[in-house]
Amino acid sequence: MKTDRYDYSPIISRTPLEWPNRARVALIVAPNIESFHIDIPIPGVNSPLPDVTNYSLRDYGSRVGVFRMMDVLDKHGIRATVLLNSDVCAHHPAIIEEGNRRGWEWLGHGVTNNVRINQYPPDEERSVIRRIKETIANATGRPPRGWLGPGGGDQSLDTLDHLAAEGFDYTCDWGIDDQPVAMRVKTGRMVAIPYQQGLNDIRVMHHTGTAPKDWFQMVCDQFDVLYKEGAEQARVMTLPLHPFVVGLPFRSKYLDDALAYICAHNGVWKTTGAEVADHFYAHYYRKP
Repeated sequence: MKTDRYDYSPIISRTPLEWPNRARVALIVAPNIESFHIDIPIPGVNSPLPDVTNYSLRDYGSRVGVFRMMDVLDKHGIRATVLLNSDVCAHHPAIIEEGNRRGWEWLGHGVTNNVRINQYPPDEERSVIRRIKETIANATGRPPRGWLGPGGGDQSLDTLDHLAAEGFDYTCDWGIDDQPVAMRVKTGRMVAIPYQQGLNDIRVMHHTGTAPKDWFQMVCDQFDVLYKEGAEQARVMTLPLHPFVVGLPFRSKYLDDALAYICAHNGVWKTTGAEVADHFYAHYYRKP
């Protein structure tokens, strides 16, 4: 079944898109900061409960890895666009405090990564989304505008409509393009902000065992192509990260090296998902 959520638009026939100061690439660094329960299965992980090994690795990310990532992002003057499980607000308030101090943006990312948004009963999904929004707003000082579902794209057929009705206006679940895409929703408005799963550290390094130096080369190669193309049609490059993956010591240096390589180029807009959405809404958005 094809979707009618957006119109087909080949990039070769679009009106050229421009970023502020004629930047070629909008760089978004997107840590997934998540909460896990030791007595609930982690989707995709087949281990008996309590799953001490996999829980411990993920908790390392919340205790150590995320703060190592903060140091790397600070070094390069980058504010994170955070995909945030709302349970983090209660269980790891130091992360919220430190992120707020840095001006990080907080997006909705479910309650916990043990449960996907499409696993809730259909008549409860919107109320769950509302509770996530309210929890993040109360903890961070402002309601989230962006969304990525736990699992990096799992949705029901109604999720986008529920999100728009609750005031969200952009999603990272639909990795369909290298530029923002207007999405069809029943009320409100919605755009898809590019989220390149092909660079996702959990998929590349954690799941397949790719060496950190090879992931670093993939990031640089992706940037090189987008940067070249961005001379004619501006692009978005989103870097999906996880504190328990790239926040480990033997990998974190390659994140540092990759960001140093990217930021050494002129014409890179170090930005957030909300700033990209705002620019697109102000200059290019047409309700589909």
